[in-house]
Amino acid sequence: MYKFIPSDIDKNKPLFSIDTPPPYTNASWHMGGAIHYSQIDMIARVMRMQGHRVHFPMGLDRNGLPIEIAAEKEFKVNMHQIDRDEFLKLCQQILDKFGDQILDLSYKLGLSCNSFEWDKVYKTDHPQYRALTQATFIEMWNKGLIYEDDRPNNWDHRLQTTVADAEIVYKESMHELYDIAFIVKETGDKLIFSTTRPELIPAIRVIVFHPDDPRYQKYTGLTAKISLWDIEVKIISHPMVDREFGSGLVQICSYGDTEDIRVIRELNLKPVYAINSYAKLTEITGKYQGMSVKKGREAIIKDLSELGVIEDKKIIPYRYPISERSNAPIEFIGMPEYYLKQEDYIGDLKEYAEELPFHPPHMKNIWLDWLDKISMDWPISRRRFYGTEIPIWYCKKCNHAMVPEPGEYYQPWKEDPPFDQCENCDGKEFRGDERTMDTWMDSSISSLYIMRFPNNDDHSLIEKISRGYLANIRPQGKDIVRTWLHYSMLRIHQLFEKPAFEHAWISGHVVSESGEKMSKSKGNITSPEPILDRYGGDALRLFGTMEASNGSDIRFSEERLRGGSKFLNKLYNIARFISSFPNPENPVELIDTDKWILEELDRVIELSISGYLEFDFHPAARAIRNFTVEIFASHYMEMVKNRAYNRDGQFSAEAVISARNTLHLVLDAILRLMAPITPFITDFIYRELNNRSIHLELFPNKSEIVQFESGLTELIMEFNSKIWKYKKDNSLSLRDPIKGIEIIHELKPFETDLAAMHNIQK
Repeated sequence: MYKFIPSDIDKNKPLFSIDTPPPYTNASWHMGGAIHYSQIDMIARVMRMQGHRVHFPMGLDRNGLPIEIAAEKEFKVNMHQIDRDEFLKLCQQILDKFGDQILDLSYKLGLSCNSFEWDKVYKTDHPQYRALTQATFIEMWNKGLIYEDDRPNNWDHRLQTTVADAEIVYKESMHELYDIAFIVKETGDKLIFSTTRPELIPAIRVIVFHPDDPRYQKYTGLTAKISLWDIEVKIISHPMVDREFGSGLVQICSYGDTEDIRVIRELNLKPVYAINSYAKLTEITGKYQGMSVKKGREAIIKDLSELGVIEDKKIIPYRYPISERSNAPIEFIGMPEYYLKQEDYIGDLKEYAEELPFHPPHMKNIWLDWLDKISMDWPISRRRFYGTEIPIWYCKKCNHAMVPEPGEYYQPWKEDPPFDQCENCDGKEFRGDERTMDTWMDSSISSLYIMRFPNNDDHSLIEKISRGYLANIRPQGKDIVRTWLHYSMLRIHQLFEKPAFEHAWISGHVVSESGEKMSKSKGNITSPEPILDRYGGDALRLFGTMEASNGSDIRFSEERLRGGSKFLNKLYNIARFISSFPNPENPVELIDTDKWILEELDRVIELSISGYLEFDFHPAARAIRNFTVEIFASHYMEMVKNRAYNRDGQFSAEAVISARNTLHLVLDAILRLMAPITPFITDFIYRELNNRSIHLELFPNKSEIVQFESGLTELIMEFNSKIWKYKKDNSLSLRDPIKGIEIIHELKPFETDLAAMHNIQK
């Protein structure tokens, strides 16, 4: 295995910093992770070959729910039923196991990170990292950007924690819509409201209809009397109602969905809760208390039916939120949590979104669409264990919240505070907050951490924070644009009033051959280790670039990956052939055939570099492969083989030198162009030829030869194909002489090489 990054990188070169996504260490990588990170490495290699000093840190994300879930599953424990310190140790066992696997795989894939040494790979659960996260929390607190509020939040009852809007996905299914009769207390009229959630009837706060609905206008301000619980609530109008939905009368309860939350807030109604944090029915539901939501709904429907108040039931399409982490249905539970302001910054973030170069550009729309959907501040406190603790202590006497000075890593749940007296009263006893922060609070400052503590030793980079952004590029998947990208830009703007990075590189997914997202539950995951054992890292890297441009999903196919491996074997054989000729030290004037192939090479260089500048490796991979196999090897090398060997001495010394020089020039350019994509084979060949690493070189320059009209290559390929077909059809070997072949005018500059190639005789 070659060490790709020398220790003596020129410190005077311009810096290019990569905000490398630290992979979660709750499980080993599948093929998606392997291809994703190999392409991030290509960004690093491209920028080195363009003359930059590249800061390419490797990190491991070791906080949050995925780690805890993996530990609970592995050790068959419940986080809330064992000692907290003991559970944290179990999490660390999972983290170390998969962290080692990921680092080993990264090395085999050829990632050229600054270091893979365990103590130099940054970890988001390291005390230094957590201290920085807490320092940013304290600064936001002191600026008034963090506050506590008791409001309904997205609640995951399986994980027993609040989740942010960005961690919710929506599921489509069919659901029952019930029409339930009630009596208007003042008139005795029977009316009907429609609901998909009868278990929330005890939490009804008001019944609403659309202001323009003539059926119910006369009932405005009257009282609805609802059976089974003997509930009385007001009937009012509200524009949120869809007149065509059910009966046109809708229950507003605390809380069935986000519309309920909005209306109850707007009307300043006091919420009551029919569902608790364990997804069980509460005491306000009466005899149904303690039942699960599903069992309670069934029992309530049965009893309402027996009362004769269910007028109708329909099956309708239903869209409901589930937790991205646990797949549990989301309930809306009110409880105190800490929030970071984000609604006030949407305008600033939209300006960043418009100015920030996205690669590819259309990925910008994911962020813009999300910014339009944000309707509340970010809930950042979590009732979990393995994460960065909220650095707050509360005075036991007056309950005043106090934060310490930034700089240290604090664990308030088990430590005494670093102060002796409450700043609000004379209290001297405190209790520490037991909650942790949303893991995105840690991840969102990765660009700050890598610029302040790269490898924990190169502090010269701290000065670079004075530029108009922190990192040069953020590479990441499209699925976390509304989380990692969004939160990073929000937090760094709040801290520095500048964007977190200069460019955003957004990749698609690697999916199965059938187009499905890879998932362990579906059994369609392909592990990279056996693929690497069979074909090597270069073949896997090449496959990822050949299949699609950046941002598009890639369908994994071992057969197509095997095709890439065959190309690498072809490249090796081309290099062996060319290495059999000395590389002339004193170049001569090139002849026309050699000028032609260098013109073709110029086009490949231009196309490749153009793609590389957009951080898209697909154009380069296809152009280099097609040129190398279809033009250079199949046609040019065959045309100049005789001249390069010159076994019978029919060519001049200058012509021989021209051929050999051109062969080496083209091979050198191919290797350097391919180096970011396939670092192993290109470095091996280049070392054998030049006794130095190709990863110290720059990209090749164009020769700027302009000699021939466009379309000439097609004529050459067509002519050669016709001769080969003629010989095959007439049972002739490729070396057998043929007569009567006329070389057309356009190909006269290549007549000597074509005649020698096909043994054309006059």
